[in-house]
Amino acid sequence: MAGKLEIERKYELPDGFAMPDLTGVGGVAAVGEPDDQRLDAVYYDTAELHLARGRVTLRRRTGGNDAGWHLKRPAGGERSELQVPANKTQRVPPRAIADQVRALTRGEALAPVARIRTHRVERALRAADGRTLALLADDTVSTESLRAGGGAREWHELEVELVDGDTKALERLDAALRKAGARPSKSASKLQQALGPDYPITPEAPGSALAAYLAAQRDALIEQDPQVRDGDAEAVHKMRVATRRLRSTLRSFAPMLTGDLDALHEEVKWVTGLLGAVRDTDVMGERLDHLVHAEPAELVLGPVAARITSLLAAQAAEARKALMAGLDSPRYTALLNEVDALVARTGPAPRKRLMRLARKAQRRADGRLDAATSDAEMHESRKAYKRARYAAELVAPVAGKPATALADRVTDLQDALGTHQDAMVTGELLKAYGITAYGAGENAFTYGLLHARIDEQGRRALEDLPRVRRRARKAARALYG
Repeated sequence: MAGKLEIERKYELPDGFAMPDLTGVGGVAAVGEPDDQRLDAVYYDTAELHLARGRVTLRRRTGGNDAGWHLKRPAGGERSELQVPANKTQRVPPRAIADQVRALTRGEALAPVARIRTHRVERALRAADGRTLALLADDTVSTESLRAGGGAREWHELEVELVDGDTKALERLDAALRKAGARPSKSASKLQQALGPDYPITPEAPGSALAAYLAAQRDALIEQDPQVRDGDAEAVHKMRVATRRLRSTLRSFAPMLTGDLDALHEEVKWVTGLLGAVRDTDVMGERLDHLVHAEPAELVLGPVAARITSLLAAQAAEARKALMAGLDSPRYTALLNEVDALVARTGPAPRKRLMRLARKAQRRADGRLDAATSDAEMHESRKAYKRARYAAELVAPVAGKPATALADRVTDLQDALGTHQDAMVTGELLKAYGITAYGAGENAFTYGLLHARIDEQGRRALEDLPRVRRRARKAARALYG
C-alpha cells in the first residue's frame, strides 16, 4: 500500500487546440517521447454516493503504469492518493482501502457507479539534470455512468501532474497552457463529468456559528479517521480534540440545541475515552523516555527504560486494539450519523445568546479555580477552562479578535494547570512502576528520583498560575464585559 500527495492541474481543450512547445518553461529542458496508454477504470461508491459527497474517489484501474486500486482524498488544496495492487479477478475493494473510507460509507456497500476509459498520451517534462519535473497527459476520455438512467460522454482534456518539480514550475506551465488556449477544468474529476447531474453538489455552508463549529468537528473526525487507523499519533490527538470540542459544545450550548443531547454526549465521551487511552499512553511514553535520558547514566540504576517501555507497550497495544474495535463498530457509525443530524437541525444562533452562554462557561471555570483546594479540584477547573476556551473559539466568527485573544489566554492558563495535572499522573505511575521494579528485585532508586523531578515540574507550573490567570481574566473582561 503506497501513498503520495498528488498535485495536478486539469484543463479543458477547445477545438483545434495546438500543444505549445514547453521547452524552457518552468525549468523544462526536454519533453520526453510520448508514452501511449490505454486506461480502463471502474469507479466505486455507495448507492447514496457518500464518497463523492466527501470529494473522495475510489477506482480500480487496469492498464498504464499504476494499475490497481486508487483512493483519492482532499488534502489541503491538493489531493492525496493511496494505491493498492489488485489481482485480475478482484472486484470488491480490499479491506486496506475499505477501512480508509469507513467514516464516509457508514457500513453501506461499495459498488461500481461509473466506468471511464482513457486513451492517454503521456510525456515526461524533464529538467537539464534528467529529473522528471512533471508529467503531461493528453487524454481522450469516454465515460459510462453505471447508475440507473446514467448516460455516456466523451471529451478531450490535459493533465499536468508534478513529480520532482515545484509549484512555481507548475504555475509557469499553467500560464503557458492557458496562453495556448487551455482552460482550467470546471469539473473536479473525471468522475464528476461521468456522473453528470447525479454528482452531489457541494453542500451549503452551515448558516450559523454554532452549526459551523459542530460541522467542523464532525469533519475533523471524518478527516482524521483514516490516519488514526494507520497509527498516526498526531491524528489520534486531532481526533480526540474534535471529540472534546463536540462534548464541550453539547454542554455549553445545550439550550440552543435539540435532540437527545445527553445520549449523544455519552457516545462522544465513549470515543473520547478510546482515543484518550491511546494518546495518553503515547504521550506518557515520550515523557518518561525524556525524563530517563535526561538523567546522568550513573543515576539510572537497573533496566529502568526497558521496564517502562515494556509496561507501556502492553498498555498501548490494548488501548489501540480497543480503539480499532470501536471505530469498526456500528456504535461509532451511529454516532457519526447522529452528529450529522445534529448539524442539519441546528438553526440560527443569535449572537447575543451565543455570547451569554460562552460567558457563562468562562465564569463557571473562574469559579471552579477560585474554589479549588485540592489537586482533584484543580483538575476539574482545568477541564472547565477547556470548555470556556472552546466556547470562545465558537463565538470568534461573530465576536472577532477579542474572542480569539481570550481563547489564546485561556489556553495558557489551561496549559499551566495541565502541566500540574500531568505531573500528578506521571508521579503516580512512577510510584507504581517503582513498586513493581522493587518487587522484581530491581533497584527502585531511579523511579523515586524521577518522581521528585516531575513533582518539581508540577510545582513550578503552579508558580506561573497567578500571571496567566490575570491575563485570561483581563481578556474575558474585554470580550464579555
